[in-house]
Amino acid sequence: MATENKRAVVLLSGGLDSATVLAIARTEGYDLYALSFSYGQRHIVELEAARRVAASVGVADHRIAKIDLRVFGGSALTGDFAVPKGRTADQMSHDIPITYVPARNTIFLSFALAWAEVLGSSDIFIGVNALDYSGYPDCRPEFIEAFERMANLATKAGVEGRQGLRIHTPLIALTKAQIIARGIALGVDYGLTSSCYDPGASGEPCGQCDSCLLRQKGFRENGIADPLAYSGNCSRKRTKVDPAGLRSD
Repeated sequence: MATENKRAVVLLSGGLDSATVLAIARTEGYDLYALSFSYGQRHIVELEAARRVAASVGVADHRIAKIDLRVFGGSALTGDFAVPKGRTADQMSHDIPITYVPARNTIFLSFALAWAEVLGSSDIFIGVNALDYSGYPDCRPEFIEAFERMANLATKAGVEGRQGLRIHTPLIALTKAQIIARGIALGVDYGLTSSCYDPGASGEPCGQCDSCLLRQKGFRENGIADPLAYSGNCSRKRTKVDPAGLRSD
């Protein structure tokens, strides 16, 4: 457990995983400093979700850093490429998809490191996952371990011995179903979140991109409905989920 009033920077995209991580950091006793990014992503609606999630938890501060990764492109999330739809779990597990944003987690963690140094924090939380992660190389444990080693060499606070940075990855070895079960047990309202890579004009999720499919699979495996209304099924109302409704198997 963290000591009283210990600060943590939590990377908050507005998606399911990062909302769960925010709740986990809260239960561990940290004062929460949420960091989101406006980086030229096509699914900019996720930032509104991040604001909703941060407000629901009551973070100490929520910052949105503006960077434009469209200057590099190379991804369906920041360029004029089609977002893959309808892929099977087997297809997702074999190739790094075009939705991969080059070096995104390296960039995001670098910003988090800078803010942590200013705050006097030694703790960064990120919702990376090495199981249901769509093949992204910067979600693997070896990447996180390497970045943590580098981070402890990279700052004035580190050199002076005032910061022994730790990157927390509480979801890294969990399936999407396990993540959802953990979040519901912690009271996360997943109806506030947004996971879709290619949402409609009103922000409704497409239901067919990798992120939507993995999310829906996780809810199905828990035996409960996703509280979001998907394209073609917009009559579904957003409801909170009772932890007692989860399957035990």
